[in-house]
Amino acid sequence: MSKECTVVFWDVQHGHSAYIKTPNDRHIVIDLGTGDYSGSNIEFSPLKHLKNNYGVKQLDYVIVTHPHLDHIDDILNFDLLDPKVFRRPKHITNKEVMDGVQEKDKPKFKKYCEINDRYNSPVGADSTDSASNPDNWGGLNIQSFTPSSCNHNNFNNHSIVTVIEYAGIKVVIPGDNEKCSFEELLLRESFKKAIKNSDILLAPHHGRESGYNTDFMDLVNPRLTVVSDGRFCETSANARYSAKSRGWSVYKKSTGISKDRKCLTTNSDGEVLVSFGFSSDPNYKNFLSVKVE
Repeated sequence: MSKECTVVFWDVQHGHSAYIKTPNDRHIVIDLGTGDYSGSNIEFSPLKHLKNNYGVKQLDYVIVTHPHLDHIDDILNFDLLDPKVFRRPKHITNKEVMDGVQEKDKPKFKKYCEINDRYNSPVGADSTDSASNPDNWGGLNIQSFTPSSCNHNNFNNHSIVTVIEYAGIKVVIPGDNEKCSFEELLLRESFKKAIKNSDILLAPHHGRESGYNTDFMDLVNPRLTVVSDGRFCETSANARYSAKSRGWSVYKKSTGISKDRKCLTTNSDGEVLVSFGFSSDPNYKNFLSVKVE
């Protein structure tokens, strides 16, 4: 039987939400976007879906890359899965989070602030919930990098970047990082080493030009880039991501056909399912499988 890690990039319109199932069946969520473009469920909640359709009873780790609405839209359902650990850019204060929030969005941002206050105990290095010990996650290595030096008037530049690696396969999941945060992060040797020669990249800032960074892309050198975004984007850098991605075979479930791709978008490809790990076939050391709707 193969040992694998599964990553799901949900179709949540202009937003982001990803689910990670570790090789030892623990559950991680990165960002809390909602909705879909299929027309079947425009109020799609990934958290409810995990509970009702995946049988997930509790999340082990939740990362919110930064407190913008399209990354916390599902937060009112946060407590349905009673997460053990909540990671976010803690240096952004609740006062800053609430500044300028529209009245209709206040319940979600107030919930974020309440959770921010509630999850205030550090996770010890010896804890079974510590992300720094791969043994806690079935051998999955998890690294997160939080930029903090940029001006607080743009939360995008405080987005956490998460890198997961298992069986020699690496996935890089940024938030809405832009120029300033990349300049900060690329000064860190640990960050450059972590992202180098990855297999799957989630395009920063929904694939917009403002999130495209040449030095970052040269280091990541992905096989495949995934863009989580809506149908219309005037500043799309999708063509640039395609040009910088090496390509990988993607299986389309609706047609049963595999095709070499370089850039996937949730608005046109729907949910993206990535599986990787050690194959049960003795002739193969590891595998990487990518499927779309």
